[in-house]
Amino acid sequence: MARRSVLLVLIASTLAFAATAVMGQAGTRVGFYSLTCPRAEAIVRSTVTSHFRSDPAVAPGLLRMHFHDCFVQGCDGSVLLDGPASERTAPANRNLRGFEVIDDAKTQLEAACPGVVSCADILALATRDAVVLTNGPSWAVPTGRRDGRRSQATDAANLPGFTDSVDQQKQKFADLGLSAQDLVTLVGGHTIGTTACQFFSYRLYNFTTGTASGADPSIDPSFVSSLQALCPRNGDGSRRVDLDTGSSGGFDTSFFANLRAGKGILESDQMLWTDPGTRAVVQRYLFLRVAGALNFNIEFGRSMVKMGNIGVKTGSDGEIRKKCSAVN
Repeated sequence: MARRSVLLVLIASTLAFAATAVMGQAGTRVGFYSLTCPRAEAIVRSTVTSHFRSDPAVAPGLLRMHFHDCFVQGCDGSVLLDGPASERTAPANRNLRGFEVIDDAKTQLEAACPGVVSCADILALATRDAVVLTNGPSWAVPTGRRDGRRSQATDAANLPGFTDSVDQQKQKFADLGLSAQDLVTLVGGHTIGTTACQFFSYRLYNFTTGTASGADPSIDPSFVSSLQALCPRNGDGSRRVDLDTGSSGGFDTSFFANLRAGKGILESDQMLWTDPGTRAVVQRYLFLRVAGALNFNIEFGRSMVKMGNIGVKTGSDGEIRKKCSAVN
């Protein structure tokens, strides 16, 4: 009976998500280009697939880029604009990747449907397609966003950071209408991708005097030596390390299992297990509380739609860029 109840809850959640995803919360809607550019989504999908086949790292790259775009000035493609003081030059954005995928898709769409499909929508669609290619979920992406004209590096100063406390993370998400569950869910996107030693090696040496290794006590002691081997003291800070140890190439819940085991790589990620409120959400994704179990794939799609409607520009606001890296 318990298994049947969980199944019924998951089915109900799926149907509810499908119904609410058809119409976005900010004037966007699924199928926005069905008449004006009917092949828009297919063109984006084939472009992402082509790039992914030659470089799978574009998948987490696009996911992170979409996140960083939406958290600054809303989901308006402002992170795609190039320039000496644009968002993409901000410290938090210097390692973003996947711009060539968006540019390639835009070139093809301009040939097929000139001046119709926004760069902001291309990024939202490409992110969904990239997640699918990592065996992650698919979701209906509401479209109809227009592109912003402002892109300033200083606007990116308040992006969530790898040393942020859980309270700081919760506040940054709440400021944009996202809940603590959305926070855990979207950070769960770290199930794919890597980070550089420079963003977490400080946790391995002289972090505290309370442990024999001097490492962050929230790290599983048996895991410390493995990380120190990957990121030796005074070593190459640019060396890449999997964010989801043992399963970085596939979209699954192992990221949450690693948090439970004290194997979160970024300090801000591991904090999600040490905070009682966010730990409860992690446990529900791991089905540790069966009655309140959550399906990560369903909830991830739901949170992505919610995030994708932050501060969008529609109607006569903004523009449809001819080139994603420059305003018209």
